[in-house]
Amino acid sequence: MGLFQKLFSKKPKNERYQLGLHKTKENFGNLKQVLARSSVIDDALFDTLEELFIQADIGVDTVIYFIDELRKEVDHKHISDPNDLAEIIVDKMFEIYLQGELVSTDLRYDEGEMNVYLFVGVNGVGKTTTIGKLAKQLKDEGKKVMLVAGDTFRAGAIDQLIEWGRRSNTPVFHKPAGSDPSSVIYDALEVAKKEKVDVVLCDTAGRLQTKVNLMNELSKMKRVIQKSLPHAPQETLLVIDATTGQNGMRQAEVFNEATEVSGIVLTKLDGTAKGGIVLAIRHMYHLPIKYIGLGEKIDDLVQFDIEQYIYGLFRDFF
Repeated sequence: MGLFQKLFSKKPKNERYQLGLHKTKENFGNLKQVLARSSVIDDALFDTLEELFIQADIGVDTVIYFIDELRKEVDHKHISDPNDLAEIIVDKMFEIYLQGELVSTDLRYDEGEMNVYLFVGVNGVGKTTTIGKLAKQLKDEGKKVMLVAGDTFRAGAIDQLIEWGRRSNTPVFHKPAGSDPSSVIYDALEVAKKEKVDVVLCDTAGRLQTKVNLMNELSKMKRVIQKSLPHAPQETLLVIDATTGQNGMRQAEVFNEATEVSGIVLTKLDGTAKGGIVLAIRHMYHLPIKYIGLGEKIDDLVQFDIEQYIYGLFRDFF
């Protein structure tokens, strides 16, 4: 039984994926029409598919690889009916994401230690909102959580994190705007140790003048964290706004060079027809998508599920 058959033989576990991927599905609705209208599998059809996938923000490099894989499969299996391509497209999407390995979306959590999760990303992508939502989830699991306002360049960022701390009923360590962010994190960790905090969620600045500044600041933060806790940070999560499309890909490239990103949080997936960025990020940078944002409510941050994601895109096909 192929990945396609396994997926569509069972009911979806999370209906919120269907709602969140509503706009992305519209792009793949065009795909259904293209396959239905086509009488043969030829270069013209592959060109049309290529264009559709690029419009869905799967990314040019990934699309070229994807189409090449489709062509190989068609030749290998001697497929002639365009409608049979749907199942192959689903299987190939799985293969691109999984890359032959088990991809975990669980955050690393070291029992008996204080865990530090560092959040990076440009301004406006939803870092602070994501931190607040994750704080509530961790608290609901019974963990003691602290938030750290490490973005000291903007007073608004500190105020926003304090507000999310209030909403999630989580303490926020902060200093005045303009403070050295690494010293804020160091002092926060000292307080968290005394208070026996389980998880510390650290916000960081999203706009530094050059990539060199970004690398230096993030490297300094990591050194400070490891001086206090040798095994931390357990996760460095890059937050990307799905609506930014290929600009999000560029962010993944820069931040992945600047620090050891362990996973991606993809926000605002509910408001975009560009959900293909999930596959592009995984294919180009081998980074797992850990969480996705499917709305504005405090509970609208969910662990990424590749089965639910692809089911959400293709359920109307079959």
